[in-house]
Amino acid sequence: MSQGASYAAAGVDIEAGDRAVELMKEWVAKATRPEVVGGLGGFAGLFDATALTSYRRPLLATSTDGIGTKVAIAQKLDKHDTIGFDLVGMVVDDLVVCGAEPLFMTDYICTGKVVPETIAQIVKGIAEACVEAGTALVGGETAEHPGLLEADEYDVAGAATGVVEADEVLGAERVRAGDVVVAMGSSGLHSNGYSLVRHVFFERAKWTLDREVPELGTTLGEVLLTPTRVYAKHCLELIQELNGGDERPLHAMSHITGGGFAANLARVIPDESSVRIDRGTWAPAPVFGLVGLLGDVALPELEKTLNMGAGMVAVLDPSAADAAIAALGARDIPAWVCGEVSAEPGGSVVLEGSYAK
Repeated sequence: MSQGASYAAAGVDIEAGDRAVELMKEWVAKATRPEVVGGLGGFAGLFDATALTSYRRPLLATSTDGIGTKVAIAQKLDKHDTIGFDLVGMVVDDLVVCGAEPLFMTDYICTGKVVPETIAQIVKGIAEACVEAGTALVGGETAEHPGLLEADEYDVAGAATGVVEADEVLGAERVRAGDVVVAMGSSGLHSNGYSLVRHVFFERAKWTLDREVPELGTTLGEVLLTPTRVYAKHCLELIQELNGGDERPLHAMSHITGGGFAANLARVIPDESSVRIDRGTWAPAPVFGLVGLLGDVALPELEKTLNMGAGMVAVLDPSAADAAIAALGARDIPAWVCGEVSAEPGGSVVLEGSYAK
């Protein structure tokens, strides 16, 4: 008699999933806030919303995102404890641009085969990034998809919820002519454009991840896996420092992700204004130039795909620019004035000149 079908025979190992939960518990426990109720293992994460009663008119903000094909680099290098920063950065930094404090986050990991140690390493990175962002990791899901993904393949996504006072929301309606644009340095490629990056380095140039690249000062793999800089906590502190009084000189922020500098900044520029950005105010890290050189990628294509060295920008009154740059520098975030808002209608953002060397 043939053996009957089972979930395990179909490729799903429930016991491995349970072990992954046990391994990740110590990391999730560190990514908490006083408002978190209960622990890991429930059907839903619980968060005490009593604190919202202190707001005059609290607005909840929500964001969701993934890591993209950068996960392929982590899988090839068999290093999984840093991509959590890419996930958290992509999610919480979309919240902070409107002034929202990220309160809690959940994650979703799907894989061809649950390897408990690998899942625990992924969650370790997510939890550590949540601690850095000041948000709680209140739950998540790990799913095994045999037949859809290979045994060593996985994808990761997440969602977060934040809160902001209604009359403190940052955005285009606050921006006015004469404001300056302060750019905040990225840690590298962050987590966008990796389909182009992988095509250039692996398919066109035929480079390998262990290749030592003099221009980069290390291996290609080390640079491609550099974690995304998480700006949320630093930006919230900057907002509190600058806008905490009667004057509110910080008017808008933009997270530079897919679409590049111009397209993302344009999302917070009103139709009656425009912005000119001086490329000469900063020098992108060498990896950006290598993508362009090895792939024969035109500058406009690079700029609409990659962050080019600036991962977040703030639009603010020029009187507050020096204070903003100093505050960010004290938090080890390089920052500089890179452009200005004009009264020219159209809501456009134009990059001019050449990048510094």
